[in-house]
Amino acid sequence: MITRFITDVSTVFNPFSAKSKTARLFLSFLPSNARSIMKINTKLLPRASREKSSVQLKFKDGKEMKLDAETLGIKGVMEEVDRHSRLLARQEELSGN
Repeated sequence: MITRFITDVSTVFNPFSAKSKTARLFLSFLPSNARSIMKINTKLLPRASREKSSVQLKFKDGKEMKLDAETLGIKGVMEEVDRHSRLLARQEELSGN
C-alpha cells in the first residue's frame, strides 16, 4: 500500500465486532513511522453500538475519501487508496519533483 501521499487517517470501529476487521487491518498496514508523518485519529465505539466501521482519508492534493470498511473489505480499501496514490505518484513524476 502506497502511504506517502496520505496526510490524515480517521477510523471509526467497534473493537468487539467481527465486521470491524477491515478498519483494524488497515491501521496495522500503516508504516511504523506513520504517527510522525500523518495525523491518525481512531474512535472506538462501545460494544453495543450499531454504527458502521469506516475509514476516512485525506491526501496531499486535498482529496478526501470516506470508505465503508464493512462492505469493501481490506482488499477494496487498499485498492481505492493505491488507485489515488498511483495517480499522485504519476503527477509528481511528470512534474519532476
